[in-house]
Amino acid sequence: MKSFTCLLSLGIPVATHAASCEFSPWLTNADAEVVLCSAEELCCDSCIDEDCCSELSLLERMAESGITFNANLYQMYQGTAAGGVRQEFDYGGHGDYIANLDLGKLAGQEGLFLKLRAEHRFGMRGGPPDGVILPSAISTSLPGDTDDLLLTNVLFTQFLSEEFAVSFGKLDTFDSDQNAFASGRGLSQFSNVAMVVNPVAFRTVPYSTLGVTFSYLKDKEPIFNFSVLNTIDTASTDGFGQLFDQGATLAAETRLPTDFGGKPGHQVLGATWSSRQYTDLGGDPRLSVTRVGIPQQTGSWSVYWNADQYLIYEDDCCTEEARGWGVFGRAGIADEDTNLVEYFLSFGVGGNAMIHGREQDYFGIGWYQVGSSDALNPITANALNIGLQGQGIEMYYRIQATDYLQITPDVQILDPARNGIDTAYLFGLRALLAF
Repeated sequence: MKSFTCLLSLGIPVATHAASCEFSPWLTNADAEVVLCSAEELCCDSCIDEDCCSELSLLERMAESGITFNANLYQMYQGTAAGGVRQEFDYGGHGDYIANLDLGKLAGQEGLFLKLRAEHRFGMRGGPPDGVILPSAISTSLPGDTDDLLLTNVLFTQFLSEEFAVSFGKLDTFDSDQNAFASGRGLSQFSNVAMVVNPVAFRTVPYSTLGVTFSYLKDKEPIFNFSVLNTIDTASTDGFGQLFDQGATLAAETRLPTDFGGKPGHQVLGATWSSRQYTDLGGDPRLSVTRVGIPQQTGSWSVYWNADQYLIYEDDCCTEEARGWGVFGRAGIADEDTNLVEYFLSFGVGGNAMIHGREQDYFGIGWYQVGSSDALNPITANALNIGLQGQGIEMYYRIQATDYLQITPDVQILDPARNGIDTAYLFGLRALLAF
């Protein structure tokens, strides 16, 4: 029996119903978390075995009762073969454990869901010594500078209707910049953080914090989100003792589906603003930057764009995800007085392999350019040896070895944007065991 699932983006479930074969193309196996179709509905579909209901597994029976659980173990062996700070290889990884509870089934509160995520990192942090400010293996940096298991999501989502929902609690924001070909939390698609999210928003939006999000949905996809967030990263605490102590962040995002040439895609435009007082740089697990002081500034902002577009697309009712390949792009600008990353550009191509018999394999090729703040350059150049511009290329091929195991060779060529450090050539091999 195939499980049909949905993605939680800032806590908002987006259903994929087998019976009607409706599909949201930006869903990925690594991010799929909530089963909204019942086993009975799945068995009614013509492309599902009629006897499947008699063969439900324990996890499928739990999903029937309103509880779904996913776990994955990510491992990366990566090294700088030439250039960078020094040539060496290292090993690191990340564990992710997600539970979603349908409190309508469990407690009678219709339309209420609870998402719990616990995660930890181990081994190398962010990648080998390449000298780059954007980590080449972002999953080995998260959720923070500790090996402890941290609870980064305790998020309630209440649907007020089919079009409106509100989410509140502790949430990690790493799924908020979704892209069909360049998301996956650094696990299932690209590894470099530059290909996973837009870094211009890092200054105003913490990785894990308390907040509330209001969402408008159309055809079960979030079209508009508005969030009010605490400005402090509280991945390692409950966050209540620091709630709004240093101001608040407001974030708004519009995500519009497109249908160019009869193929699905998305156009996203978002903005963030924070009222926090900023006195230093560094300390963010999503950047490889040590802490350094800057002149005090109040408030910061960012504006970003994100797009994906399928060029070849196959919508098969009997598969868990769409098949095809397409292009993606991101761009953004941020407040140069407070943000190390002043502007950002990326584009690339990705999707299912075009090799007969290897349709479940996946590939991606992407390029990015990051510009550091001209206003902060006198400080960052002296204290962090950072120049004004860096860029990089990442290429990977994900082999679907079994239903649960993915093996991914990964190559990156990175200009560190640091004076006196040569272009780094990185080679890596990652494995993702997901249940």
